[in-house]
Order: sequence, then C-alpha cells, then structure tokens
Amino acid sequence: MITNQKSWFGAEMRLISVILFVVEFVRGAVLVSLLPIFGAKTLGLSPDVIGAAISAHYLTDTLLKMAIGYLLDRFSTRIVVQAGLIISLIGIYLLQFSELPWMFIGAAALYGIGMSPIWIVCLTKVTEQQRATQMGTLYTIWMVGLGSGPIVCNILLDFSVSFTYKLLVSMSVAACVLTLFMSKERAAASNRMPFRTQLVILKERLGHMKMLLPGMILQTTGASMLVPILPSFANQELGISGTQYSILLTAGGLFAAGGLIPMGKLADKLVNKKWFLVTGFGAFAFGLYMLASGLSFWYCLLIAAALGLSYSAILPVWNALLAAYVPPNQEGLGWGVLSTFEGIGVMIGPAAGGLIAAWNGEASVFWTSAILFGLIGLFYLWFPFPAFATNEKATNK
Repeated sequence: MITNQKSWFGAEMRLISVILFVVEFVRGAVLVSLLPIFGAKTLGLSPDVIGAAISAHYLTDTLLKMAIGYLLDRFSTRIVVQAGLIISLIGIYLLQFSELPWMFIGAAALYGIGMSPIWIVCLTKVTEQQRATQMGTLYTIWMVGLGSGPIVCNILLDFSVSFTYKLLVSMSVAACVLTLFMSKERAAASNRMPFRTQLVILKERLGHMKMLLPGMILQTTGASMLVPILPSFANQELGISGTQYSILLTAGGLFAAGGLIPMGKLADKLVNKKWFLVTGFGAFAFGLYMLASGLSFWYCLLIAAALGLSYSAILPVWNALLAAYVPPNQEGLGWGVLSTFEGIGVMIGPAAGGLIAAWNGEASVFWTSAILFGLIGLFYLWFPFPAFATNEKATNK
C-alpha cells in the first residue's frame, strides 16, 4: 500500500501539485484580498462592481469545467493546463488597466477560465486504490495554497499594493513556465468514444446517483452562503477584533488541512465509510449553530478547530464516493460534470446568504446553513450508500 502511494505521488504528480499550490495561492489572494482592495483603492470601483467580478470568476470557472474535462480526454494535459493558465495570466494582467466596470468584470471572468484545468487534471490522476488518501493529499495542497494566499497578501497590501500585484502576476507567470515540464500524455487513456456516447454513459451514472446530486449542490451552497457575512458577523455579533478573526480562520484551516490525510487513510481502512459523512456533517451543523449563539473568542476558537476537523472528515470520503461514478477512460469529462454540479452551489450561496442576512439578520444565515448541513447528515444516515460497499464494481461497470 505504501509503495502504491509513493508511485502515485511520483515526479510528475509532485510537479502538478506545485502548480496547483501556486495557482490556488494566487487565486485565494486575488479573490479575497486583491480584487476588493485593489479594485476599490487603486481603481476606485464600487463594491457592487467588485462583487460582480468575483461572481463572474466563479461563473466562468464552474460553467467551463465540463468543457475542460472534454478537452482533457482528447488533448495532452500540458496543452490544456498551459492554455488555461495563459488565459488566467492575461486576466490578472488586465486588471491594472480595468478602470471601467465591464473591463474589471471581464478580466475577472478571464481569470476564472484558467482555473479549471489544473484541478481536474489532479482528480484524473487519482488511482483506484487509496482514493480517500489521495483525495486528502490533493485537498491539503489545495487548501494550504488557497488559505495562505490571502494571509500573505493581506500583510503585503499594508506595505504596497503595487508590489503585491506584481508578485501575484509573477507567480502566475511562474505557474505557466512550470507547465513546460508537464507530460504530453493525455489525462486518461481515452478510447475516443464519440462525445454523445460519453454523455450517455455519464447520464446512466448520474441516474445511479440522482439522490446524491441535490446534496452536492446544498453542501457548497451551505458553506458559501457564509462568505459575504463572516467578517461583519465576527466584528458586530461576536465582538472580536480583526486579528482574532484571522486567528479563527487560521485555526479552522490548519485543523482542516492537517486532518485531511489522516482522515483519508483512516477511511481507506474502514469498510463502512458513510459514518464519516454522517458524523462530519452533523458536527459541522452543530458548530455553525453554536457560532450563531454569540460565544466568547476562546469558545469560538475551539469551534473553529472542530469545524476544520469535520471538514477534513467529509472531503476525502465524499470525493472517493463520487469517483465510483466516474466512467473509466472518461475521467476528465466525468469529473468536469461532477465539479460543475458542485460549483452551482458556490454561485448560489453568496447571493442567498446576503439576501437572508438583509431579511432577518446575519445570525439567521448561520442557522440556515446549520439546518442545511444537519439535514444532509440525516439524509446520509438513512441513505444505504451501496457504492461504499461495492464502489469497485460501480467503477468497473
């Protein structure tokens, strides 16, 4: 088992992981810090334009996932990833010239186009054995990059906006250069089935998991609806400072990243994996409910750590379950379709969270999210999950 894991994480996978880290580091810095601060202070754009730009990023990223998967099944990973990152580089480079709202939104949308390929390539590299462990490894790299980007960027922005922007552009260039060393092979040994034939196969697989599709959307919706109100809720409702808020985010991220690989390895050893989802979603719902109760900072710190661990228990098992429904030899297209379903929630969540907060206060957003995660946990408690018991058969159908 150890040999298989080492073989999977060979030289090529290490290179792809470095590219993934750099890409997600820049993405986190751009979306959370650069777009709001650079757009407002340097370009003088209004908050609604900045919000529309962030939505445009997620919209193009999500809608193009299926198309990127289709291309990965037919062209080399290097060509697809390289083209995507070049488009992404153009988008971030154009931000400095985007004084007009439509230009700013368009640049952010271009940046979103380039984000899709590298993650789907990583998913297609996951092997049949130790799926949860490998998923945990990938999500750790993704989470550390995405989380550390805003932290570093926020510190640098206090000293120089121009230097921070140039640094992120330089890192984007570095990611493009690294793709020159990627393999020219395709993401999977495609049998060159017609696109319509592949869609028929995917439709059959999605039919098998149709009861899971609403949960895919609700999970990402419940999490992303908290994004617009988190900073103001922490300050106004919990009464914590900006530094304390950063500590909470860091604690949750560290426990989530640190727990992904151990949770994945533990899940690989257990037969009945559904309890990871039931316990994880239940704990997540309870933690969000407690946060809405207005507890002190130290209690919130413990809750943030518990939420991170719950997240680490959910992710590897959930994605290992989804992998059982991806058709063999069409991994790029399959993961593109599934990622698109998950991305729908990311587009819906922030708008829903803002509307709920305006209607009934910010605490109600936490309660709503907690209810969603609680219901998902109860559903998975009831759902038989035949794929957990026979995921090998499902994969090889």
